[in-house]
Amino acid sequence: MRRRTLLTGIVGGLVAVGTTPAFASARRVLHVHPGGSVQAAVDAADGPGWTIFVHPGTYREVVNIPAGKAELTIRGASCDPRDTVIVHDNANGTQKPDGSGTYGTAGSATFTSAAPGLTVRDLTLANDWLRADHPEITGTQAVAAYTYGDRTHFENVRLLAHQDTLFVETTALTSFDRQYFHHCYIEGDVDFVFGRATAVFEDCHFHTLQRDVTFTPKGMVFAPSTARANPYGILAVRSRITSGAEDAAYKLARPWVPSYETTAWPSLVVRDSWIGPGIDPVTPYTNMREAYPWQTMRFREYGNTGPGAVTSVPENRPQLTDAEAEVHTRRTYLGDWRPHVRP
Repeated sequence: MRRRTLLTGIVGGLVAVGTTPAFASARRVLHVHPGGSVQAAVDAADGPGWTIFVHPGTYREVVNIPAGKAELTIRGASCDPRDTVIVHDNANGTQKPDGSGTYGTAGSATFTSAAPGLTVRDLTLANDWLRADHPEITGTQAVAAYTYGDRTHFENVRLLAHQDTLFVETTALTSFDRQYFHHCYIEGDVDFVFGRATAVFEDCHFHTLQRDVTFTPKGMVFAPSTARANPYGILAVRSRITSGAEDAAYKLARPWVPSYETTAWPSLVVRDSWIGPGIDPVTPYTNMREAYPWQTMRFREYGNTGPGAVTSVPENRPQLTDAEAEVHTRRTYLGDWRPHVRP
């Protein structure tokens, strides 16, 4: 089943309430109903601290939250993130309607936020662009969410795409913006969690998709591009990694050193997590470019279990010491920010 069919079928039977933006405000709360626009509600939120409830339905649109919408909360009106879906289908190589060029990786995102203190809960963010539908496009990155505001918190959110699903970025090279993902589900194939933010994933589920290619690795879960001055990059703790592909078809990570930021020193710690057989246990890391070998990066593991975590070649799986593990925690990474964590 194609993803677009899956996404639009989730909420069949709901009645749209017209084609104009459907929201109403009271006490800094906005409601969006099927037929309405999440972006229109974002635009209507005048100043910080608003909450937008998005009612069950599929919203095919691009949502862009500027920095001025600080402390904004966007949440699905039900507790099931499958009920409320925000989805679009731009890719890196998709031509813009105005003829000014292509969207690029960041511009392909269905959901973009520069707002500090953003909270997103109980919904799905997806990019359902498919390579098979567009063989003429070579820029196949298609982002579901692109976030670069400090104190970004995703709770019980599904993030669905193929290549470059979740772009965790910072507002500037010198900004160590913090992002926290709790009880989230993230799926994709190539580099589908990537960027330079200090990003903590706790109790999350990463799922590698089957990919119709004959080569391996079919892809990688993580591609951090942490700034050299930042002591903390991506941390995955008490999470699990599953796969829809054959055993050992995927790598855990590769370092991303962007051509525009060659001083990057990617950092990734995966700890206390279950790693399934889809990850190659012998050589779980690979290079993006030979000039930046993964062995010189800050890649570490600690206390992982599962068939994809078996250490048969120790030099291929650098481990934290017990003392180092005491530092690589949510509290250390997030500093003085204490996001509210639902049990």
